[in-house]
Amino acid sequence: MSVLIIAEAGVNHNGDLDLAKRLIDVAAEVGADLVKFQTFSAERLATQSAPKADYQTRTTDQAQSQFDMLRQLELSAEMHQTLITHCHARGIGFFSTGFDIQSLDYLASLGAERFKIPSGEITNLPYLRHVGTFGKPIILSTGMSTLGEIEAALEALEAAGTPHTCVTVLHCNTEYPTPMADVNLRAMVTIGQAFGVAVGYSDHTPGIEVAIAAVALGASVIEKHLTLDRTLPGPDHKASLEPDEFAAMVRAIRNIEQALGDGIKRPSPSEAKNKPIARKSLVAARPICAGEPFTPENVTAKRPGTGLSPMRWDEVMGRMARRNFEADELIVL
Repeated sequence: MSVLIIAEAGVNHNGDLDLAKRLIDVAAEVGADLVKFQTFSAERLATQSAPKADYQTRTTDQAQSQFDMLRQLELSAEMHQTLITHCHARGIGFFSTGFDIQSLDYLASLGAERFKIPSGEITNLPYLRHVGTFGKPIILSTGMSTLGEIEAALEALEAAGTPHTCVTVLHCNTEYPTPMADVNLRAMVTIGQAFGVAVGYSDHTPGIEVAIAAVALGASVIEKHLTLDRTLPGPDHKASLEPDEFAAMVRAIRNIEQALGDGIKRPSPSEAKNKPIARKSLVAARPICAGEPFTPENVTAKRPGTGLSPMRWDEVMGRMARRNFEADELIVL
């Protein structure tokens, strides 16, 4: 099954509908499967005194509270409808993360085919129970979490009606950008082994190599932030890929998908023609007379591989030559 590539537009629209539509255009052009936004109300998401994360403080107005920052980044119902219509026109799937129960219900009313649980809600039991009642596929991000917290979240979703077989768990680190030393990509494999779930990776590192490595390790979903320009104001732009970079990541992931294959070791169609060229056959090391025994002194292995395989060495040694052989002539029994 093809890796699901999600272009995380997130809040990189900066509250501007035209910018959001341009992000959809780019996501479609670079080959993403889905473009994802964020559905929330600042009033329901944070208190007015909630502090900003360090990376948000570095990339936004330091005097602005998290609440005021979030309020500027909300998408109205009308904007959601416009963006969905634009996604349909561009042939890319619309996706959004709901950050509260009312937002989840709104997305459900829009016909959402899957739901995304952000890392910050993995310990929000009422939220988990509610999203679990939809019985739809869920993508669960696990930034800042432990295995025990992932287990508890999966149990809550299952008890609410969504079995773990419908959940894809994304390994994630919520520092923007994530230092390479903190990625711990092998934890994605651990999650899959621990819970028997499909896994993926939500990437906040600079560049594209970690997302590509995640696919090689078995990720079925890759989520990566997309921006038109990393220098734009806003909390997530600096940890996002610009269009050319995102396109390069998509191409690399699709190449890795093909390269991974089915796991069965056998000659590929493209290399089969090289077998007689690269392998060796048993040949006369020097002239051999009829009736002379084959020995390590008069037989050796050389290319091409169109004669007796050197794996038949023991079978050949000691047998009598039935005719004369010139040096380098293929041995026949």
